[in-house]
Amino acid sequence: MKKLLACLALAAAVLAPAAWAQQDAAAPAAVASAVMAPASAPDAAPAVAAAAVPAAEAASAAAPALVPNKGDTSWMLLSTLLVIMMTVPGLALFYGGLVRSKNMLSVLMQVMVAFSMIVVLWVLYGYSFAFTEGNAFIGGTDRLFMKGIWDNAAGTFANAATFSKGVVIPEIVFAAFQATFAGITACLIIGAFAERIKFSAALMFLALWFTFSYLPIAHMVWFWMGPDAYTAAGVVDEMNAKAGFLWQMGALDFAGGTVVHINAAVAGLVGAYMIGKRVGYGKEAFTPHSLTLTMVGASLLWVGWFGFNAGSALEANGFAALAFINTLVAAAAAVLAWCLGEALLKGKASMLGAASGAVAGLVAVTPAAGNVGIGGALVIGFIGGFACLWGVTGLKKLLGADDSLDVFGVHGVGGIVGALLTGVFNSPALGGPSLVGDWVTVTMVTQEAFSIAGQVWIQAKAVGLTVIWSTVVSLAAYKLVDLVIGLRVTEEEEREGLDISSHGETAYHK
Repeated sequence: MKKLLACLALAAAVLAPAAWAQQDAAAPAAVASAVMAPASAPDAAPAVAAAAVPAAEAASAAAPALVPNKGDTSWMLLSTLLVIMMTVPGLALFYGGLVRSKNMLSVLMQVMVAFSMIVVLWVLYGYSFAFTEGNAFIGGTDRLFMKGIWDNAAGTFANAATFSKGVVIPEIVFAAFQATFAGITACLIIGAFAERIKFSAALMFLALWFTFSYLPIAHMVWFWMGPDAYTAAGVVDEMNAKAGFLWQMGALDFAGGTVVHINAAVAGLVGAYMIGKRVGYGKEAFTPHSLTLTMVGASLLWVGWFGFNAGSALEANGFAALAFINTLVAAAAAVLAWCLGEALLKGKASMLGAASGAVAGLVAVTPAAGNVGIGGALVIGFIGGFACLWGVTGLKKLLGADDSLDVFGVHGVGGIVGALLTGVFNSPALGGPSLVGDWVTVTMVTQEAFSIAGQVWIQAKAVGLTVIWSTVVSLAAYKLVDLVIGLRVTEEEEREGLDISSHGETAYHK
């Protein structure tokens, strides 16, 4: 009976969104990475990040059809592959090396299967509810089951806009790129409750959380109508009103500080509290069983992150290059910061610390990647490294939760620090690009006109909304899963290890 109820609950996660999303038959489809808040908005900030819409629908009927550039398309396909590599094998090996050997395969299994499940859900309904026009909080049903991706009338694939007027990529490429973002975000949560959750419970929770937390936050931050929709000054307010809630507010998130890292970290922390501490936590040594594999995983994450951040520019251009070098220098700075902090606190730096520092810097620079200058990325990396070291030591003790692999300490703290500092270093006085405009005309904000305090306040509101939204959804989802199938394995199964008890196999044979 419990298995039947679990199946029904999972089906509800798949089908329920149709009941609370607004359909608009005239709505454009996909959005890609954001750009800037309109100059007409009263407290609008410069440069936002993430989103794109089928550009052809906004173009004049008399205008020639737009043809995707092969270079941009190739770059986006490569970026998509890099993000897949981040997850499987990157994140899987990074997490797998950190748990005890008896739980190694369980973590690999959870990451691979969860990623696969989210990709399927993305195709069924996720893409449509994240990146089509609906309302300020959720998209519509124009792309359910990916309908409309192939344009029968034109005999070709539909296009998605980038951040440049008249420049497009195939919408199917954009949809695939964003599918990988959704997949890795869900998998990040797994690290918080590793070594004691039921496999079925993990999958059911992630399906619910993806539907009711990831999709709305992605829509609020990244959906807008695309530059080609802004055909004249008279349509600016109308187009702005169709964008996601946080995009309208002017929040900056180039590649997922709020959508990915803070969103997932909060869900992980809530899970750590609700599932409870591991048997023997605080009494037994829970040391990583293979720092070698953790190093390999961290290295794959670092390489893959260039697709994650630089790919969010949606074009092979200068902003992709800016995001690329910012990703490089921020991670490197965070490695040094973490090692320095460990040396000061413990007298020696560790391999685990260096790997964790790299991830901390990558997390912190994610919302800032294309929104700040190189100097800003360097500072964000240093501060992010120190902040996340405190997150996995001092803050973890204050919170008192058994966050197994420090998801909140790294992704939560790093995401919050990066989101707030994006508001600082976007300033032209500090080397930021600070683009602003109404997509009819695009200009640079002068140093005198840019308000660091104003932008940081907008960033703080976006962080706060993400934390509250993910907390509420996570509490409800965990409670539902616990009622239906139970969250946690038995103490006997936990002591035996999830490899054997949940999957009937072991990672290593003696």
